Amino acid sequence: MLLVQLSDSHLFAEADGTLLGMNTRDSLQRVIDCVLAEQPRVDLLLATGDLSQDGTVASYRQFREMSAAISAPARWLPGNHDEWREMAEAARHSDLLDPVVDIGNWRITLLDSAVPGSVPGYLQDEQLQLLAQSLSEAPQRHHLVCFHHHPISIDCPWMEPIGLRNPEALFAVLDRFPQVRALLWGHIHQELDRERNGVRLLASPSTCVQFAPGSEDFKVDDKAPGYRWLRLYPDGRLETAVSRVQGFDFEVDYGGTGY
Repeated sequence: MLLVQLSDSHLFAEADGTLLGMNTRDSLQRVIDCVLAEQPRVDLLLATGDLSQDGTVASYRQFREMSAAISAPARWLPGNHDEWREMAEAARHSDLLDPVVDIGNWRITLLDSAVPGSVPGYLQDEQLQLLAQSLSEAPQRHHLVCFHHHPISIDCPWMEPIGLRNPEALFAVLDRFPQVRALLWGHIHQELDRERNGVRLLASPSTCVQFAPGSEDFKVDDKAPGYRWLRLYPDGRLETAVSRVQGFDFEVDYGGTGY
């Protein structure tokens, strides 16, 4: 099964909306074009938070319309810039916000780590209960767990305070279930691939501005927007890589709309 992850698109209601000087609608379109050129068949599209920068219904509708070019079922989860009510309005009459989806021999569980009015994340008790129930109900499936905020240190000091505030609660649940194969998140606008207790820990680029890995203070990277693909095998193996837009030139505007 082939999954594609789009993350941190930061769309605006306006077509000319920019983040740090980058037109986020244009960059998302370039990434979608890249997916269409590279992935002839996608089985599931995951959007892992910060779909919108301004939290408007119009921005979510724009994301839904643009991403529909990728012919696959899709699931969304919210990030710290998202507004749940507006996101839900744009997702009406769909299963975009359903938190559990079975695909092949795998189950994907999508959690909401966003806290209204807050940049850092937190998994409320109902989210941890959702995770435990999803894992316990499908012991024979391999599991991929998705959310927005990073649950581990990424060696990027300025981002340390804005990750998941209760990662120990998350891992306390995950450690009870040996069928968990990978965790997948966004938020950090950079790629990461590590392992913890045999579980793959994956983070992915933004479809717009990238953040410089290992930076002490806020710093934008010169890497191009991109996406992550994941190939899930029936025996629990996982192959994954990041693909970026080619020939993308961008000059950061630190005086523009801030992150």
